[in-house]
Amino acid sequence: MLAFLATSVVAFVLYLLLTLPSGTLGAWSVEELVTGAILSVVAGLVARNVLFPRDRKGTWADLRLLNPLRLLLFLVYLIGPFLFAMARANLDVAYRVVTRKLRPGIVKLSPGLTTDLGRTLLANSITLTPGTLTVDVDEEDGDLYVHWINVRDPEPAAKQVCGSFPAWARRITQ
Repeated sequence: MLAFLATSVVAFVLYLLLTLPSGTLGAWSVEELVTGAILSVVAGLVARNVLFPRDRKGTWADLRLLNPLRLLLFLVYLIGPFLFAMARANLDVAYRVVTRKLRPGIVKLSPGLTTDLGRTLLANSITLTPGTLTVDVDEEDGDLYVHWINVRDPEPAAKQVCGSFPAWARRITQ
Protein backbone atom coordinates (compact mmCIF):
# COMPACT_ATOMS: atom_id res chain seq x y z
CA MET A 1 0.00 0.00 0.00
CA LEU A 2 2.86 2.36 0.85
CA ALA A 3 4.48 1.76 -2.56
CA PHE A 4 1.18 2.54 -4.31
CA LEU A 5 0.67 5.77 -2.33
CA ALA A 6 4.24 6.96 -2.81
CA THR A 7 4.15 6.24 -6.55
CA SER A 8 0.78 7.98 -6.91
CA VAL A 9 1.97 11.06 -5.03
CA VAL A 10 5.15 11.30 -7.12
CA ALA A 11 3.11 10.92 -10.33
CA PHE A 12 0.61 13.59 -9.18
CA VAL A 13 3.35 16.07 -8.26
CA LEU A 14 5.03 15.48 -11.62
CA TYR A 15 1.70 15.99 -13.38
CA LEU A 16 1.13 19.24 -11.51
CA LEU A 17 4.59 20.48 -12.44
CA LEU A 18 4.05 19.68 -16.11
CA THR A 19 0.65 21.43 -16.24
CA LEU A 20 1.57 24.40 -14.03
CA PRO A 21 0.81 27.51 -16.08
CA SER A 22 -2.49 26.47 -17.61
CA GLY A 23 -5.23 26.67 -15.00
CA THR A 24 -7.77 28.99 -13.43
CA LEU A 25 -8.01 27.61 -9.86
CA GLY A 26 -4.76 28.90 -8.46
CA ALA A 27 -2.44 27.48 -11.06
CA TRP A 28 -4.65 24.58 -12.25
CA SER A 29 -8.21 24.11 -13.38
CA VAL A 30 -10.55 21.68 -11.63
CA GLU A 31 -10.54 19.40 -14.68
CA GLU A 32 -6.74 19.26 -14.60
CA LEU A 33 -6.69 18.35 -10.92
CA VAL A 34 -9.24 15.57 -11.40
CA THR A 35 -7.46 14.25 -14.49
CA GLY A 36 -4.14 14.37 -12.67
CA ALA A 37 -5.56 12.48 -9.70
CA ILE A 38 -7.04 9.76 -11.92
CA LEU A 39 -3.84 9.38 -13.95
CA SER A 40 -1.77 9.30 -10.77
CA VAL A 41 -3.85 6.48 -9.31
CA VAL A 42 -3.46 4.50 -12.55
CA ALA A 43 0.29 5.20 -12.56
CA GLY A 44 0.47 4.12 -8.92
CA LEU A 45 -1.24 0.83 -9.70
CA VAL A 46 0.91 0.13 -12.75
CA ALA A 47 4.33 1.35 -11.58
CA ARG A 48 4.40 0.62 -7.85
CA ASN A 49 6.45 -2.54 -8.35
CA VAL A 50 8.84 -0.74 -10.66
CA LEU A 51 9.68 2.07 -8.25
CA PHE A 52 9.52 -0.15 -5.17
CA PRO A 53 10.54 -3.68 -6.15
CA ARG A 54 10.17 -6.49 -3.65
CA ASP A 55 12.52 -9.39 -3.17
CA ARG A 56 11.45 -13.04 -2.78
CA LYS A 57 10.64 -12.57 0.91
CA GLY A 58 8.18 -9.79 0.11
CA THR A 59 10.26 -6.98 1.57
CA TRP A 60 11.28 -3.91 -0.40
CA ALA A 61 14.50 -4.66 -2.22
CA ASP A 62 15.69 -1.19 -3.09
CA LEU A 63 14.54 2.13 -1.67
CA ARG A 64 17.67 4.06 -2.56
CA LEU A 65 15.89 6.58 -4.78
CA LEU A 66 13.81 7.78 -1.85
CA ASN A 67 16.99 9.32 -0.48
CA PRO A 68 16.70 13.10 -1.09
CA LEU A 69 20.41 13.36 -1.89
CA ARG A 70 20.04 10.81 -4.70
CA LEU A 71 17.05 12.72 -6.06
CA LEU A 72 19.09 15.93 -5.95
CA LEU A 73 21.96 14.15 -7.71
CA PHE A 74 19.52 12.94 -10.37
CA LEU A 75 18.31 16.53 -10.93
CA VAL A 76 21.91 17.75 -11.19
CA TYR A 77 22.54 15.02 -13.77
CA LEU A 78 19.49 16.03 -15.83
CA ILE A 79 20.21 19.74 -15.76
CA GLY A 80 23.98 19.45 -16.20
CA PRO A 81 25.67 16.61 -18.07
CA PHE A 82 22.58 15.16 -19.71
CA LEU A 83 21.31 18.47 -21.08
CA PHE A 84 24.80 19.40 -22.31
CA ALA A 85 25.24 15.99 -24.00
CA MET A 86 21.85 16.34 -25.69
CA ALA A 87 22.71 19.78 -27.07
CA ARG A 88 26.07 18.56 -28.33
CA ALA A 89 24.51 15.44 -29.87
CA ASN A 90 21.88 17.54 -31.66
CA LEU A 91 24.61 19.61 -33.29
CA ASP A 92 26.61 16.48 -34.17
CA VAL A 93 23.60 14.77 -35.79
CA ALA A 94 22.75 17.92 -37.75
CA TYR A 95 26.36 18.12 -38.98
CA ARG A 96 26.38 14.44 -39.99
CA VAL A 97 23.08 14.73 -41.83
CA VAL A 98 24.14 17.83 -43.76
CA THR A 99 27.60 16.48 -44.67
CA ARG A 100 26.42 12.88 -45.11
CA LYS A 101 29.23 11.59 -42.91
CA LEU A 102 27.24 8.73 -41.46
CA ARG A 103 28.63 5.39 -40.30
CA PRO A 104 25.67 3.74 -38.57
CA GLY A 105 25.93 0.44 -36.77
CA ILE A 106 25.10 -1.49 -33.63
CA VAL A 107 27.74 -1.63 -30.91
CA LYS A 108 27.94 -3.52 -27.64
CA LEU A 109 28.56 -1.55 -24.45
CA SER A 110 29.59 -3.04 -21.11
CA PRO A 111 28.85 -0.26 -18.60
CA GLY A 112 29.33 -2.44 -15.52
CA LEU A 113 26.08 -1.42 -13.83
CA THR A 114 24.68 -3.93 -11.33
CA THR A 115 21.13 -2.68 -10.75
CA ASP A 116 18.20 -2.81 -13.13
CA LEU A 117 17.40 0.81 -12.29
CA GLY A 118 20.92 1.86 -13.26
CA ARG A 119 20.69 0.00 -16.56
CA THR A 120 17.29 1.52 -17.24
CA LEU A 121 18.54 5.04 -16.48
CA LEU A 122 21.52 4.53 -18.79
CA ALA A 123 19.47 2.95 -21.58
CA ASN A 124 16.92 5.77 -21.48
CA SER A 125 19.63 8.43 -21.38
CA ILE A 126 21.27 6.88 -24.44
CA THR A 127 17.96 6.60 -26.28
CA LEU A 128 16.97 10.20 -25.54
CA THR A 129 20.28 11.47 -26.92
CA PRO A 130 20.10 12.10 -30.69
CA GLY A 131 22.21 9.74 -32.78
CA THR A 132 21.95 6.79 -30.39
CA LEU A 133 19.25 4.25 -29.64
CA THR A 134 19.34 1.42 -27.13
CA VAL A 135 18.20 -1.66 -29.02
CA ASP A 136 18.63 -4.43 -26.45
CA VAL A 137 19.85 -5.12 -22.92
CA ASP A 138 21.50 -8.44 -22.06
CA GLU A 139 19.90 -9.48 -18.77
CA GLU A 140 22.78 -11.71 -17.66
CA ASP A 141 25.77 -9.44 -18.29
CA GLY A 142 24.02 -6.07 -18.25
CA ASP A 143 25.50 -5.24 -21.64
CA LEU A 144 23.67 -2.77 -23.85
CA TYR A 145 23.35 -2.98 -27.61
CA VAL A 146 23.19 0.53 -29.03
CA HIS A 147 22.52 1.73 -32.56
CA TRP A 148 24.97 4.55 -33.09
CA ILE A 149 25.05 7.01 -35.97
CA ASN A 150 28.86 7.31 -36.02
CA VAL A 151 30.61 3.99 -35.40
CA ARG A 152 34.35 4.64 -35.33
CA ASP A 153 35.33 1.46 -33.52
CA PRO A 154 33.34 -1.83 -33.68
CA GLU A 155 33.95 -2.40 -29.95
CA PRO A 156 34.01 1.08 -28.43
CA ALA A 157 34.35 1.96 -24.79
CA ALA A 158 31.15 3.21 -23.18
CA LYS A 159 32.72 6.68 -22.84
CA GLN A 160 33.00 6.99 -26.64
CA VAL A 161 29.30 6.34 -27.19
CA CYS A 162 27.59 7.89 -24.19
CA GLY A 163 30.23 9.94 -22.38
CA SER A 164 29.82 10.14 -18.62
CA PHE A 165 26.31 8.63 -18.54
CA PRO A 166 27.41 5.27 -17.01
CA ALA A 167 29.31 7.01 -14.20
CA TRP A 168 26.30 9.17 -13.39
CA ALA A 169 23.94 6.18 -13.50
CA ARG A 170 26.27 4.38 -11.08
CA ARG A 171 26.37 7.39 -8.72
CA ILE A 172 22.61 7.79 -8.72
CA THR A 173 21.46 4.18 -8.45
CA GLN A 174 24.19 2.16 -6.71
